[in-house]
Parts: sequence; C-alpha cells; structure tokens
Amino acid sequence: MKTETIPVEHQMQIHSSKQQSENHNVRPILPKVALPEIVFITSYPPRECGIATYSQDLVKSIKDKFVDTFTISICALEEGNANFQYPDEVLYTLNTNDSEGFENLAKELNSNDQIQLVMIQHEFGFFHGESESDLLKFMYTLTKPIVIVFHTVLPTPSNKVRINVQRIAAISKSIVVMTNHSAKILYKDYNVPKSKITVIEHGTHLVPHLSKDALKNKYKLKGKKVLSTFGLMSSGKGIETTLLALPEIIKLNPDVIFLAIGKTHPGVIQSEGEQYRNSLEQKVRDLQLSEHVKFINSYLPLQQLLEYLQLTDIYLFTSKDPEQAVSGTFSYAMSCACPIVSTPIPHAKEVLRADTGIIIDFQSDSQLAHAVNYLLQNEVLRKEFSSNTLQRIVPTNWQNAAISYGRLIQKTVGTEIIPKTDPTFHSDEGIVEIPSRTIIDLKFNIPKINLDHIKKLTTEFGMIQFSKINKPDIESGYTLDDNARALLAMGMHYKSTRSVLDLAYLEIYLGFIKFCFQEDSTFLNYVDKNHHFTSQNKEINLSDATGRAIWALGYIKSLHKILPEKLIETVDEIILKALPLILNMHSPRAMAFSIKGLYYFNQNLKSPEITNIIQVLADRLVQMYRHESGPAWNWFESYLTYANSILPEALLCAWIDTKKIEYKIIAKQSFAFLLNLIFEKDFIKVISNNGWLHKGQKPNLHGEQPLDVAYTILALDKFYKVFEEQEYLDKLKMAFSWFHGKNHLDKIIYNPCTGGCFDGLEENYVNLNQGAESTVSYLMARLTIKNYVGT
Repeated sequence: MKTETIPVEHQMQIHSSKQQSENHNVRPILPKVALPEIVFITSYPPRECGIATYSQDLVKSIKDKFVDTFTISICALEEGNANFQYPDEVLYTLNTNDSEGFENLAKELNSNDQIQLVMIQHEFGFFHGESESDLLKFMYTLTKPIVIVFHTVLPTPSNKVRINVQRIAAISKSIVVMTNHSAKILYKDYNVPKSKITVIEHGTHLVPHLSKDALKNKYKLKGKKVLSTFGLMSSGKGIETTLLALPEIIKLNPDVIFLAIGKTHPGVIQSEGEQYRNSLEQKVRDLQLSEHVKFINSYLPLQQLLEYLQLTDIYLFTSKDPEQAVSGTFSYAMSCACPIVSTPIPHAKEVLRADTGIIIDFQSDSQLAHAVNYLLQNEVLRKEFSSNTLQRIVPTNWQNAAISYGRLIQKTVGTEIIPKTDPTFHSDEGIVEIPSRTIIDLKFNIPKINLDHIKKLTTEFGMIQFSKINKPDIESGYTLDDNARALLAMGMHYKSTRSVLDLAYLEIYLGFIKFCFQEDSTFLNYVDKNHHFTSQNKEINLSDATGRAIWALGYIKSLHKILPEKLIETVDEIILKALPLILNMHSPRAMAFSIKGLYYFNQNLKSPEITNIIQVLADRLVQMYRHESGPAWNWFESYLTYANSILPEALLCAWIDTKKIEYKIIAKQSFAFLLNLIFEKDFIKVISNNGWLHKGQKPNLHGEQPLDVAYTILALDKFYKVFEEQEYLDKLKMAFSWFHGKNHLDKIIYNPCTGGCFDGLEENYVNLNQGAESTVSYLMARLTIKNYVGT
C-alpha cells in the first residue's frame, strides 16, 4: 500500500488526550495519505521504571528501523498525582486509578480510523485492585486488534491470577513474552494457545566495545578490578549479598571495587524513603568496605551507563525474586560483554550457559565470593566468557527486536481487500480469488554511511583480513583480495563525497597492491602481520585475487579526472605490466573480474589492444557457456559457487566495450537464470557456500555471504543502467534490505553501531565477526544504492 509521511500542517492537528475539553472523545479525521498508527500503552520516560525505559528503547528502534511504514504514538500510564513533561510522541495519558479514564481512552481510540493496532505493556504492578477489572473492560470495549506484552508471567498462579491472565489472553490477538520459559508457563499453567504466543527477547544495545583500560582511566578506576550492578534500587536487588561477599573477595583481590549504580526506585522512595540504601551504607561502614564500594546514586544517561558496563570486569546480578521473568539490566550487561554471576531467575537460566557466566543460589554470599574469586584469578576465562556472551546476546539487539515487532504488527493487523478503484487493483479474468494486500507494508530504513570499522581495520600497511567480533585480528594478516576490494570501495566513496580524507586510504590500499605485484608481473595474495608473504601463496590458486586487483585498479583509472596524477600513474604501471598475465587467465571469475577492470580502464582510453584482450576473455566465457548451458541450465559451469553475478555482469561490460551482440544476449540469459534461483518472493537468498549448487541437485538453503549479496547488487545496478528495466531496480532494493534484516532469520547483517558487517548468515544464526571482506562488501552495496535513495 502506497503511503506518504503526514505533512507538518496535519501533524499539528493531531488531537492529544492530555488536552482537556468538552470534545474529549472527538478527534479530527486525518488525511487519507496518513500512515497507519500504532498506539503503545505503557509507562514512559521521564517516569523512572524499567518498562518505561524498555518502551522508549523499543519505540526508538522501530522508528529507526522502518521508514514510511506507520506512526507510533504513546499512551503513558500514570498513577496518583503524576505531572510529567512528556516527549512529543506521547499523545495520550491514562491514570490507572481513574476508571472513567479507561472508558474515555477506549472511545477515543475507537473513533480514530488511522489506528490499526494497540500494544499494551503489561506488568502486574501497573494494573492491580480496581484497575485490574478496568483494564479488562477497556480491552473488551476496544475495537482495535490488541497485542499484549507480558513482562512477568507468574508460575503456579492463584485461581484469581490465572483467570485474569486467561481473560486478557483471550481478548488479545497476539501475546509477546521475552523468554521461552515464560511462553512455556503461559501454555502449561494458563492454557494459552501456543499459536497466540510470540517470544521476542528483551532488546539490547549495540555497543562499540571500547578499550576497558581507557574507560577505567576516564572514570578514575585505573588499576581496579571492577564489579558492578545497576538498576533502580530496592530490597529485591539483594545488594547486601555482594557486600557480605566482599571481605572474602578482597582477601584475594585487594584492588577490587564494587559499583552499585542507580537511584532508589521511586515507588520505594514513596513507601519507605531511603531506608534500604541507608542500611546498605551502614553495612559498608560495619564491614569496613568504604575503599571498595561506590554508590552512584543517579539515573545515568544511556551512553554513560554503557561505558560503566564496558569497563566492568564482572557483573553481579543478585535479585532475590525467583519469579522475576526477565531483567533489562541483565541483558544490557551481556550486551557490553560482561562475564556475569547471577542468581537463578528464569531469564538467567535461559541465557546464561556454562561458557558465559556462573549461576549461584539466592542470597548465598559464600557462593558469590567463590565465583567472583574464581573469575578474577582467571583472565583467560573472563575473556572467553566475554566473547561467548556477545555471541549469545548480540542477536537480541534492538534492531532485531524492532524487526520482530514489525513482523508481528504486520501479521496482527492483517490484510485488506484492494478496491477496484485502486490503481494497484489487478484480477485475472476467471480467477475467483479476491485481490488483497497487507495493511502494514514494512519499508526498511537505510542507515547513514559509517566508515569507522573500515578505518579500524586499516593500518599504515593495508587492511587487516579478519576481526574477532569487531576487534581487528592482526594475527590474521593481510590479503590482496581485501585490499583490492577496499581500494575499489574507497574509490566509490571518494567519487560520491570527494572527501580528501579518503585519499590517504586510497594510497594505503594501492600501496599494498603494488607491494603484492612481483617483478615477474604476477601477484601474491597472502601477507602476515610482519609484512612477509606466507606459504599459502604457493598452495592456493591466486588467479581470482589477481582478477580482483585488476578490477580495482581499472576502476581507479576511470576516476582519473578527480584523483591525484601520482595514483593514476601507479595504476597504469601495474595494469600495463600485467596484461600478458591477464591474457593467460582461464578461471571464469578471474576472467570476469579482469574484464570489469579492463572495461573501466578503457572507458576513456579507447585502446584497441585493451578491447582485444576483453574480447579474448569474453570469448572464453562464451565458450564455457555454450559447453555447459542447456534448456534448464543457462550457466557457464556445471555448478554455481561464489560471486556468481560477476560472470553475466562481465559479459555485459564486454558488450558495452566491444558491441559484440552475443555477449549481451548471454549476459541477459545467464543473469535471468541466476536471479530466478536466488530471489524468493520478497527477499534474496544467495547460493550457499555450504556445498554450493550443482546441476541437477537441490540447493543447500543456508550459508549466505555478504560478498555475494553485494556483487548481485553491483550487477543489478549495471543491468538497470543499461536496460532501464524496473525489475532490476526492484530486485536491487530488495537485495540491499538483506543487510538490514529482510532475510530468512529477520536479523541484521550490518552493524550500524560499528560500521562493520557480520561475516555470514547461517541456518539459525549470524556469524558476528566483522571482517574485511564482509565490511567492504557492504560499503560497496551501500554506495551503489545511494544513487537511488539520495543519502
């Protein structure tokens, strides 16, 4: 469904339930072009509580993830005499002590045709006493689809609780919980149908993982072993358990300090003041721990909180509540790679494993002391825990949570019949099926270009090959492959931005290629961290790496009008010396890479010699195609492997240079064959690197590489520019969305926080390492789509 952003003048007309008037239940009808509206009913900042923070993070992530899809408005839950100054997205408020307020809100939401769904964040503390029945009446009255998000699911419930939850579940169209444990309780203890339940784990922040030592210096904790916990303070946090354990910990680790981060919970302040905090401070004095304990009595800004967690050596979670279903503080600590010692709440038992943390009994200071001492005395184990923790928790990032909620909203809202007057209406004669479309059309937003990880991977010598998560692994050394791709991508970036900062990187990558170019006019590929060529160069065929180098060099040559003359002279020198080597190529991808490079090299040169070499290589590809192709197999080999799209694209480039019509015909035939294999409905699934695809066999569906998606995007771009067929552009945009979550796992492959790209999409997980190949591949794809989206 085509939609447009609501114009500012119409936004100004949106009614706020906070404005009291006689016409409280009347809301102006928004223009037909307005986006569907989703209403979140939840506590919301500046109210200080965990669910308020959760909802703000969730709403922000959904807004960041999708564009021109729907609007989100907030109904902020209040109680008592609250007088908060809310942000603009809060259009409604509901005092849960006011029965009439529930009724008025239902009427207001029902009267607004733009509202397509209402999502309620449920916590028993929000709705108790009379407000429990008020909530049920509100839900029965509401005519909009309801999604309920249970933050707590009580096991072995009382009859009253069970009936109340069953009623809420019956009215709701969809139910969200954050752990599999909670889902199991819902359908076993409450008889809620499994089909209604969706598990969406508590979102976590993507963090850059800054230097622990640098952060300790920043916060005046140099030389300290840091233990921490955070959250709104109450007696349920069990912080006294840590204080009782500290004397034993200090015996072995005299440099330890414990940070208790967070204000006292507003509800606790209201009922008992600072009694609990005062008791903790007294215990610190009694145990003579003043040099080892620091209370940070404030609600820290997110960035500062994440920095405290990143400098933490061990995170302590000592909740005393065995029925606490989920903890946001626990999730945030994991996202910052903290090794964790935790009491056995359901959330901890589900996500902590033997290689990520240690679970102790409730209120056991002796077990806590033993676990902390064990980890503090074993730095290697702590680092292993940190790495494993990230592998476990990064998939729960807010970007992925937003995709999961977006899919759920889309599914819950459902479809609508397309009226015959609509320009998109189409019905074939004789077909009974009524044309329909999804009401919510998810459109993925495109993050800004971020070169941080590209620069982090680059030394003065070249681009490092691999990363462990987002930390470059110098032990992996360097390759010609990666530096050729980096030269190409940075050339594309310079062409787009003319940033003088790019020139230094272009010189580095070109310098590395020159380093790999040997006196006998051949290239070597593998270089170790000490800048020595490795034995791999004698064991592995280097023709593809050579072809990539020619492609990159040729592209840089095509930018000769905007690049320094010295760079172009180096390019000319290498390519002209390498021409005999290129003529002797027979590997299909090496030839294809080289054709592309020579095509760019010859754009302004118009050299008959270069055109002749292009034709020699293209004829070899044609010969391979004639040998292998058949009625159901329009391809150059009896199998498809990696970088497949480079072959038809190379023939298209050869046609542009030589005007030999056969190249164009085979380019279109082979590309159509490939596209038919790798596009499914509305997303791309490239050829798996797990066994590839052989003629006559079924494809292995899992094992997708960013490089293959990026090369497909480059080829689609070339075919669209040449033939101006809309299908190519549609597929290009579809393929690019793969990086941002439009894939079989609904997971992001590009990390907008670091600017890195994850190394692969497998059957059930994403490879979270952010190496050179994947990161540069994403940049090439991002710069390609920039031509069509303008940013």
